[in-house]
Amino acid sequence: MPGATTLIRDIGTLVTGDPELGEGPLGVIRRAALLIEDDHVAWAGPAARAPAADTAHEAGGRACLPGFVDSHSHLVFAGDRTEEFNARMSGRAYTAGGIRTTVAATRAASDAELAATLDRYVREALRQGTTTLETKSGYGLTAQEEARALRIAAERLEEVTYLGAHVVAPEYAGTDADVARYVDLVTGPMLDACAPYARWVDVFCERGAFDGDQARAVLTAGMARGLLPRVHANQLSHGPGVQLAVELGAASADHCTHLTDADVAALADGDTVATLLPGCEFSTRAEYPDARRLLDAGVTVALSTDCNPGSSFTSSMPFCIAVAVREMGMTPDEALWSATAGGAAALRREDVGRLRSGARADLMLLDAPSHVHLAYRPGVPLVTDVWRRGARVVHR
Repeated sequence: MPGATTLIRDIGTLVTGDPELGEGPLGVIRRAALLIEDDHVAWAGPAARAPAADTAHEAGGRACLPGFVDSHSHLVFAGDRTEEFNARMSGRAYTAGGIRTTVAATRAASDAELAATLDRYVREALRQGTTTLETKSGYGLTAQEEARALRIAAERLEEVTYLGAHVVAPEYAGTDADVARYVDLVTGPMLDACAPYARWVDVFCERGAFDGDQARAVLTAGMARGLLPRVHANQLSHGPGVQLAVELGAASADHCTHLTDADVAALADGDTVATLLPGCEFSTRAEYPDARRLLDAGVTVALSTDCNPGSSFTSSMPFCIAVAVREMGMTPDEALWSATAGGAAALRREDVGRLRSGARADLMLLDAPSHVHLAYRPGVPLVTDVWRRGARVVHR
């Protein structure tokens, strides 16, 4: 039997994400309407051909977009690294523990404290239009603490990633033999404890974290337990991360700041998404990834926040879109696609990131006539209404 229907009408521009439905790669329909039935999109098209519905919502000429798909965040944590950020921005040396500072605070926090922090940032992201959110462990670094983080995340989110291989735990940060014992822990008892709560396995493949052989061991162990791979790759330097991601069929290689021509070609030839995280470079004054180079080569690109307490403490996808347009060579259309359909591709999802018949009814209205205003008016809170699974969950 048909479910309850809501017609959103008088949409100035509707971004469907499906070029078969409208103009250009974004499938833009002008003077549009969209029909929601229960939790999914039942119809999208010109307002003049809109079907009848049980209820109607007036968009008032606003732009309507798919909900953002944020495919990379680190939200199960405790503590604060304000002093580290302040020192970095002030040009002063700072020798506190970085990630290990957050590890110590997270281990000391209660379940309720970790859950409250996660809930806070999920709500914060939702108010800014993010309707699908991935998050990782990685601030516990023991079997018990990593499993605890993933359990808390899995109670709230669909996309949960095991990142025991974030950095080497402090207890093992010594000799090569100590690091090897930590990799054995990550691929053995820790994986056993964490696999039931996660969909993905990830590793920070970088000098100072895990080398190519160690990263391969982590990913293949996770894959043997049914987890799907993704990789923190080539953030701080050239390295094997991107090539390993493509070889193993990882859904995404994340960061992709330092790439050789061979890395770009491998991404273009495979189906691994290059997920770019401009908030990280903004917050660390590092070199931005060259999105234009990747797009011109035919690589599928996603944008994400990398929201974490150390290097990118933002949950704002609109901010990341504006930075990507200003600093990374992306057009406003490309940036929006990467923040919606691109993020969905990085999570191997077909049901989110687009507004077409059968897709999940995750969408937003902007206090603007066009999605271009996300980059045109940076820092302005343009999102007025958000629907998730067909229910309006944000209104201002």
